[in-house]
Amino acid sequence: MTDYIAFCGLDCEKCEARIATVNDDNELRQKVAKEWSKLNGVEITPEMINCVGCRLTGVKTPYCQSMCPVRQCALGRKVETCGDCAEMTACEKVAMIIGNNEEARKRLERA
Repeated sequence: MTDYIAFCGLDCEKCEARIATVNDDNELRQKVAKEWSKLNGVEITPEMINCVGCRLTGVKTPYCQSMCPVRQCALGRKVETCGDCAEMTACEKVAMIIGNNEEARKRLERA
């Protein structure tokens, strides 16, 4: 599995925060901050939109770095992705993602 697949199965290469970071695109950072602020009901600033990818060493958005329950759990269990965890099918944390994203679920099931 590519390093750009997050613990939850999402594809970081398609994430606009990563794209903005890699391309140093401040206009995209502003767009993403505005969209994510509205979606999550919290203030997200363009400065927070910096991420190289969930499983890669480097900068992450504040949520991904320390608040994402899936990432924190996977790091604690020392699994490559949630697909390597025996409890994945019953896990409420990853269910928030794979319950709404068929592609992410399929990536984890192949792991």
